[in-house]
Amino acid sequence: MAMVMYLSVALPTFPDQWIETYGGAVSDLPNCPSCSCVNTYPMGTLLVCPECGHEWMASEGDATGEEGDVIRDAHGQVLSDGDTVTIIKDMKVKGSSNTLKVGTKVRNIRLTPGPGGHDVEAKVDGFGPLYLKSSIMKKV
Repeated sequence: MAMVMYLSVALPTFPDQWIETYGGAVSDLPNCPSCSCVNTYPMGTLLVCPECGHEWMASEGDATGEEGDVIRDAHGQVLSDGDTVTIIKDMKVKGSSNTLKVGTKVRNIRLTPGPGGHDVEAKVDGFGPLYLKSSIMKKV
């Protein structure tokens, strides 16, 4: 006698916030910002594109340059691409036995969303390209 097991699979339901935001109609979901695919779907609090795999928050949308996107240094001055900054705290650099010393000048920074909250990308003499946090630098 063979034993047959049945698996019960719960179908995903739309959270209340999606129903309130989009009126419960999946066709009203925004297109993917990466590839413009129209077949996006909600997964928790994220929107997902099945074609490119891009995930984003619904509140992000296509808006860029909002006031909350401003990156500031340790003293509260607004940083921008191409600025020159000075390091204000000794930092060990992963993968290197050297330490990034206080007073090191970093020229031509680029503001990019990097891994782990590192929001500045720059080439540092003696180290090469690094991702740094704006909280350890001061604008010159």
